[in-house]
Amino acid sequence: MKIKLSYWSANILIVIFLLSIWFLSSFGAGILFTEYLDKFQIGGFKVGFWFSQQGSIITFVLIIVLYCFLMNRLDKIYNSEGE
Repeated sequence: MKIKLSYWSANILIVIFLLSIWFLSSFGAGILFTEYLDKFQIGGFKVGFWFSQQGSIITFVLIIVLYCFLMNRLDKIYNSEGE
């Protein structure tokens, strides 16, 4: 069974999903799980420090690209149904 969502409901689901990823990468990995992540290293830096300084910013940029892709796909789905 396929669930049919309105355009705005689908848009809100995408935004909530992407914001939760950003929250986990910035607040979760950068603050909450820093001690555990500091056991590992990326390029000589502890992973907790890396996420605090660079990882959350890189994740944010990737989320913007993913949002553009998902919204273009959503627009094509809802525009094709309107015709």
